[in-house]
Amino acid sequence: MTEVTAAPATAPVSPAATARLLAEAARAVDAPDLVLAVSRNGVRTVHTGGSAEPGPVPRELMAYELGSASKPYAGLLLARLVAQGRVRYEDRAADLLAPGFPVHPAVRRITLRHLLTHTSGLPGLPADFYPQAVPRWSTDPYGGYPADRVVRSFLRARPRHRPGTRWRYSNFAVSVLGHTLAAATGTPWEVLLHQQVLAPLGLDATRVRPGPDGTDAVGHRRDGTPVPALDTGGFTAAGAVRATPLDLLTFLEAHTGGAADSPTDSSLATALTEVTRPVLRRGLRHAHTHTLTWFQHPTPYGPVLFHAGATLGQQAFLGFCPGTGLAVAATATRRVHRTDTFVATAYGLLAETR
Repeated sequence: MTEVTAAPATAPVSPAATARLLAEAARAVDAPDLVLAVSRNGVRTVHTGGSAEPGPVPRELMAYELGSASKPYAGLLLARLVAQGRVRYEDRAADLLAPGFPVHPAVRRITLRHLLTHTSGLPGLPADFYPQAVPRWSTDPYGGYPADRVVRSFLRARPRHRPGTRWRYSNFAVSVLGHTLAAATGTPWEVLLHQQVLAPLGLDATRVRPGPDGTDAVGHRRDGTPVPALDTGGFTAAGAVRATPLDLLTFLEAHTGGAADSPTDSSLATALTEVTRPVLRRGLRHAHTHTLTWFQHPTPYGPVLFHAGATLGQQAFLGFCPGTGLAVAATATRRVHRTDTFVATAYGLLAETR
């Protein structure tokens, strides 16, 4: 018999109390531009601030670079294509990318699931990425490494570990997934993401390229100097998404069931459920749990799912509690550093705003 433990009962946090919590949390983060946004069953509370003077476009309407927080979008795309029967999680990436091309036996065994869940055996980035990236590490490390080079590096790879046996976070692997899905569907990644994820969820302010002048947030180094907009080169699927905080809440609300309009397409609804299901454990005593694309932590109130990301001058955090309608989105325009409080502050809101 399974023992069911009821979550501790708590009084709902009012919108006014939520606003006070966000304002207090904002004081812990030093950034030129900061947005902390919470949705509870579709009721939104947004706090904006920062050390810079506000510009003509409100901070919550500007598009921010998500960096690695782009990966949940790639995960939802894969899950929807699987639900549609267009690909399978166990399809081998090399067979879809380059049928018949001779590859290392370990590469031949790498599946779409391995690529998304960081269990492919591939390194974080290709070995030959660093020589071209280091000279421009603080300005444009990815732009000189295009899509065809990512694919060639994958087909020539010699994974250190057998696929499926070890977890190692890999921008390389998720980027290969993006190119593989584009090859399997005959559709460019940007178009595929828009058709399958962005348009169906109404994410009109989400894109993978810089927008019109004045609509994108500007990142900053630790000393406050601005940095150029991120060019992800061939690593689009792993880190190119840009979105407004309001669109981030819409994306998260779709996962929690807290949006006013739930997806009516069965494949999208199936995909949204699939990406919240735990699929692996790792670390000491298997303490770390992951879904297809989210990190998952247990709490007395049920699991929280989250993903953070950083670029040369910006940070983002996405988190939610499945089934409760609670979602947190946060963005900041300062490069991450060792003593940075941004992620911890945003993560804390998942508990404090219950």
